[in-house]
Amino acid sequence: MALTQVETYDGSTESELIQRAVQKDEAAVRAIIQANNRRLYRVARSIVGDDGEAEDVLQESYLRAFSRLANFRGDSSLATWLTRIVLNEALQRLRRRTAPTVADVTQSRGPIAQVLPFPHSGTNPADPERITAQRELCVLLERAVDTLPVDFRSVLVARVIEDMSIEETAEFLGLRPETVKTRLHRARRMLKAALADHIGPLFSDIFPFAGKRCERVMARVVAKLNLTS
Repeated sequence: MALTQVETYDGSTESELIQRAVQKDEAAVRAIIQANNRRLYRVARSIVGDDGEAEDVLQESYLRAFSRLANFRGDSSLATWLTRIVLNEALQRLRRRTAPTVADVTQSRGPIAQVLPFPHSGTNPADPERITAQRELCVLLERAVDTLPVDFRSVLVARVIEDMSIEETAEFLGLRPETVKTRLHRARRMLKAALADHIGPLFSDIFPFAGKRCERVMARVVAKLNLTS
């Protein structure tokens, strides 16, 4: 949920919230962070390719942003301004280290941060089989996204995962709209290719039906058949 110029979720306008945050109002600072955390984390994660480092990027970016908040002129939305700070911090970190290989990324990952959440398709969210299958798919997609070059990965995250418009993506990435469209098209093609060799084995696990769900149906059938032991 991003802040808007009209209302935020706590009933304050963006300008009011900024003024309170400048005055070190803890509630206002927390409101700004909570409203932007999800998008900013995904942006950072799409650049640095690591869960823990993405959190470090967010922490450093927030500290930098709040120290400069009094100078925020409102030429763009606060969300866009924060995104630019996160992008700059993430890109600087990327330049300071050697880019890892695909094998390094996939083998040295920390705990999965559920960057790409998936709906439960109308099933019980507590269904362990469904949760396991979705987690495996989530991991596969995260790793496939990680294999994309950062220029394409950042566009894909902004457009597809964050559902930002072409214009919004171009603005906060500092690109021309035509470049965003081209990179998005290529990113989708590369992502499709990255998934092609790995998606097959997952089909054996889709529409899981085991555990309690299987036992429940079995018990009903046995009961209706009036079987005797």
